[in-house]
Amino acid sequence: MTSVATARRRLALSRFWADFRTHRAGVAGMVILLAAVVLALIAPLFIDENVTSVVDAPGEKWDSPSLAFPFGTDESGRSLLLMIWWGSRTSLLIGFLAALLSIVIGMVVGIAAGHFRGWIGAVLMRVTDWFLVLPSLVTALVLAAILGGTTFTIIMAIGVTTWPSTARLIRAQTLAVEARPYIERSKALGAGHWHITTRHVLPNVAPLLLASTTLEVASAIVTESTLAFLGASANKTSWGTMLRGSYDFGAATEGAWWYILIPGLAILTVVMAFTLVGRALEAVLNPRLRRAA
Repeated sequence: MTSVATARRRLALSRFWADFRTHRAGVAGMVILLAAVVLALIAPLFIDENVTSVVDAPGEKWDSPSLAFPFGTDESGRSLLLMIWWGSRTSLLIGFLAALLSIVIGMVVGIAAGHFRGWIGAVLMRVTDWFLVLPSLVTALVLAAILGGTTFTIIMAIGVTTWPSTARLIRAQTLAVEARPYIERSKALGAGHWHITTRHVLPNVAPLLLASTTLEVASAIVTESTLAFLGASANKTSWGTMLRGSYDFGAATEGAWWYILIPGLAILTVVMAFTLVGRALEAVLNPRLRRAA
């Protein structure tokens, strides 16, 4: 049985990859993401936090892009290339963990609201609707200001304000799954809530969760950058804090266009890559979209 199950998993993975490869934009996005993640992981092997120090800055103020500094320098003479590289660790870390927290909360609430049809489901959906109507950016900004500027608090502020849309999506899919005949047979055979939700519901909503996660990471990176630009940062160098620095020190009036353009392009590139991968995953894993294609 184990060999049969392993063979089925390999066949499913090969079919998934064969379908995913047909989406060229998704493949391009995956290549960009893999490159960004690898560069962020190996950054400590080549550089350290000293690249953000204003005391040991290697260049002059507002040096334009050149061979010595391909991305130019900032107001303190620090290399923007090295700061972008080092800041990718913070931006991607917050993006991944905040999206993971949002997905976990949305998954638990969505499955519970779809599985328990009585007052429990009604209460959970009312709570979800309440969070849904709140302006998530403003709420995250307030939470970050109250809890303080650390990586953990920024992750918490983003995660606890962006889960409602995932919860509603998972609830709808849970209702569709539990309307199938084999769920009724499982209940008739004595299956409990835990067995039904973990053995039947969760495997069926997992593909949607995977596609939703990639989109949530992109949203979390944008939110972190926005919070950092508005002053609620994790007190670490990130792409958002670099944009804030370009604004604080008047890069636009000084003609230092590279200080504004390059961090913005880094955010845009990674967010677009996550979006392309998410759309491709959704097209491959969603049966309705696959049939339409």
